Amino acid sequence: MRSLLLVPDDSDRKLEDALSSGADALVLDLHSVTPSPGEAARARIASFLRSASKDGPRLYVKISGLDSALADDDLAAIMPARPHGVVLPRCDSAANVVKLSARLNVHEAEAGLPEGVTEIIAITTGTAIGTLSMASYRGCTPRLVGLGWDAEGLAAIIGARTMHDENGCYTDPFRLARTLTLFGAKAADVAAIDTACILQDEAELRKDCAIARRDGFTAKLAIHPAQVPIINAA
Repeated sequence: MRSLLLVPDDSDRKLEDALSSGADALVLDLHSVTPSPGEAARARIASFLRSASKDGPRLYVKISGLDSALADDDLAAIMPARPHGVVLPRCDSAANVVKLSARLNVHEAEAGLPEGVTEIIAITTGTAIGTLSMASYRGCTPRLVGLGWDAEGLAAIIGARTMHDENGCYTDPFRLARTLTLFGAKAADVAAIDTACILQDEAELRKDCAIARRDGFTAKLAIHPAQVPIINAA
């Protein structure tokens, strides 16, 4: 995978438009639904999963964190619709991935799916301890296919006033988290997924993609369909 497009669950049109974006994977976002994902949001995602062509992009669902009771409700709603995988936010360590894998075993059995068919991508910088636990993922489960980091989420948990210095580069806390994610992914032999570029400038996005590719990241999150061709071409 090169590009993973985050798709908010706030309109059917956005879901349909995402299919033609050219992204290698879509991340259908239940985690960011406010105040929390309800049955309508889960039903919309499940319906989309069922109707989408199997020849299109890989379809992942970003569920609520395992520290929330909503995660099991999310899984119960989406697993019968057979997503390619689940994106786990606020992942503290490999222990969270193993716990999610065990829950997926149950949901796969209930849905008549082969055990282990559902992949996991972990977003590892949603907590401070998660940022410091990158070495734990090696060999934790064959389900794990990628580690990613989220700059905006990290800014919120550490209370950073800005993510960038006067030159437009990430400040030290974000460079550290980015580097640890890269090392963790390489140690675990899974995809290293760079954070989304929130800047709306095409030249800045191209620069961001070139730096990510230079440093060894193999995929990148996108927040808008217009970003996808640039990411894919990097």
